[in-house]
Formats: sequence, structure tokens, C-alpha cells
Amino acid sequence: MRARPMTPDAVVHHLVQEIGARPAGRLRVAVDGHPGAEPGTLADALVDPLRAAGRPVARVHAHDFLRPASVRLQHGRGDPDSYFETWVDHGALAREVLDPLGPDGDGRYLPTLWDPERDRATRAAYQHAPDNAVLILDGALLLGRWLDFDLTVHLALRPDSRARRTPPHEAWTLPAYERYSAEAQPEETADIVVRVDDPRRPALVVER
Repeated sequence: MRARPMTPDAVVHHLVQEIGARPAGRLRVAVDGHPGAEPGTLADALVDPLRAAGRPVARVHAHDFLRPASVRLQHGRGDPDSYFETWVDHGALAREVLDPLGPDGDGRYLPTLWDPERDRATRAAYQHAPDNAVLILDGALLLGRWLDFDLTVHLALRPDSRARRTPPHEAWTLPAYERYSAEAQPEETADIVVRVDDPRRPALVVER
């Protein structure tokens, strides 16, 4: 594996270029990574440059598609297998976001589904994405789920970096990320991999 050091701004520029080089039409982009890799921060940074390039953006967070607490926590609050398998409603994410923004979709998507703080539906209104819109979806454990993306970006962390960036009260989730690395192999399967062990000096993986 060989990686090319870049600045955070250069990573954003590279991804915007990659998106711009894709065929015309709606594009579904996943920015995947452990919360300590801050996939949401990178996803947010893509929005303005894409809009400046003339691409409307639909910005969605996987965290807004969690299942109800009764489902997520049926095996307790510290079960890593439940965290890996059932916390995010991948079926709803496909049905309400990815399929409508796919090549055969009508562009009518749901930006949020569930409020985990209040543990109830957000009752958000459907929105419409134009034909040339880019969906930017951030989240963790997104790959290997049979979700239809057109471009996948994985923010990679070494196990020690993952552990260091996980708050003590969330350390129980770490086995889920070990399982994810073993089963989904995101560093092998993502279209673009960026190593972010040092967030100030990310590195684009150019050979795998």
C-alpha cells in the first residue's frame, strides 16, 4: 500500500474533481468512517465546492436513519454486534434516499427519518433532487451493506488510532469496527481511501 500525503483542502479538491469526472446525472457518494475520522466534516466540506461547480447537493446523515431504541438496544446498551448489524435502518436508507436518487429514481427523497434523541420519527418533508444533483451521505459502517452508491470514500484509521479517538463511554463499539474491517474490508473495497491517522496530514491511498 502506498499513500500520498495531502492537505485537508487538497483532499476536498481531489474528491470534487473525482465527482466532476463521473458521468452526468445524479451521483450517490458515501463518505464512510469511524466517528473519530470525522466523515461528516469531510462530507460538509464538499458541499460548497460542488455547488460552486454547478452541482446541487443533497446532504444526508446515516445517523438520521437509526432504528428506534427498542430495536437498537434490545440486547442492551453495550452490544457491539447489535451496533454493527441493526442500529442503522439500511433498508429505509435505500428505500427513502438511495433508490430515489438512483438512475431509475424520481429524485424525491427523505432527508431524515428518525430523531434518536427524542426517539421518534422526524416527520421531515420529502425533498426533490435535480437530475444533476450529488448526494453526499456520511456515516460509519456503511460499506458491505448492499447499498447502491456510485462513489465510495473510506476514511481509514489504524486500530490504535481508532481506540484513541473513541471516548471511553463508547469503547464498547470498537469490536464492531474490528468486525467491519474483517468482513467489509473497506480499505480494499472503497473507491477512494484516505488515511486520517493524523487529521492535519491526511494521505490518499494510491496503490493497494
